[in-house]
Amino acid sequence: MAMSISIKQLHRTTGEHVRQAAHSSAPIEVTDRGKAIAVLANPALLVPRRRRRTLLAEYKALLSRKSSGSVLADLDAVRGDR
Repeated sequence: MAMSISIKQLHRTTGEHVRQAAHSSAPIEVTDRGKAIAVLANPALLVPRRRRRTLLAEYKALLSRKSSGSVLADLDAVRGDR
């Protein structure tokens, strides 16, 4: 982190620090009693994370089943012995 500010400083001059972070290429670390608690960063610096989705085996099996043509019968099949 290039810059670090205390939470007290952030409370005093929030707008200034937020605008500074928006135009900066480095995030600003916010600390409370010397411990990092938050980061102010330009959204362009954030890398979107893609979720890896996995299907449960039971759900795959359910999707592979043919529909009986009746919604109620399909619901009963999904519910099982609940």
